[in-house]
Amino acid sequence: MKPKEINIKNRRATFDYAISDTYTAGLVLTGTEIKSIREGHASLVDTFCYIANGEVWVKNMNIAEYFYGSYNNHESRRDRKLLLNKKEIRQLMKTQKEAGFTIVPLRLFINDRGLAKLVIGVARGKKEYDKRQSIKERDDKRSLARLFHKK
Repeated sequence: MKPKEINIKNRRATFDYAISDTYTAGLVLTGTEIKSIREGHASLVDTFCYIANGEVWVKNMNIAEYFYGSYNNHESRRDRKLLLNKKEIRQLMKTQKEAGFTIVPLRLFINDRGLAKLVIGVARGKKEYDKRQSIKERDDKRSLARLFHKK
């Protein structure tokens, strides 16, 4: 029996930001956190990453408390450390120092080995007219898909 595919996306990030680079990072989690993620009880809404003391952290990521957890259960919105290479951290530090760039989580998934991974992206905020363009493109794709499904 194949386990349930976990793929939690931050849809708001691609709408609000133009993504330039992406990195896949591991997460430092406790036992009840990984169990909750495997059940699909996580959210990337309003999350962002920051760099402190040469380490990358994700802030505001919500992982719901594990239902069967005891007094050892975790906090749902604590800061979690990301695991990246030194080279990748240096690149992130360099781009974050530039004005207008931020580091945003895009997708949370469980890989083939059962480890939780977070795809983060270096992003620049979109202007209002860029967002309108994104909405127009999305609507055009939908209307084309409807036309082809009717036949």
